[in-house]
Amino acid sequence: MSGEICPLAALRAGQSGLVQPGCSEHPAVQRLLALGLLPGTQVMVVRVAPLGDPLEIEFGGLRLSLRKNDAAAMQVMRLG
Repeated sequence: MSGEICPLAALRAGQSGLVQPGCSEHPAVQRLLALGLLPGTQVMVVRVAPLGDPLEIEFGGLRLSLRKNDAAAMQVMRLG
């Protein structure tokens, strides 16, 4: 449902979300923040591996692979 706050890991391939403020102090989240995945940034899940781990995400012209448990630490507002 659009507008729902959920973990980044809950998005399916092709879905996007806006990073929410107050993200976890999880080390992976801190690395993503340092790369520019800041609150208000739109992020899209490009693909999810067949067993659900890892996820490939795209934001600001970057594509990264994330472990599912790392993506679960970042909250986003689902856009669709």
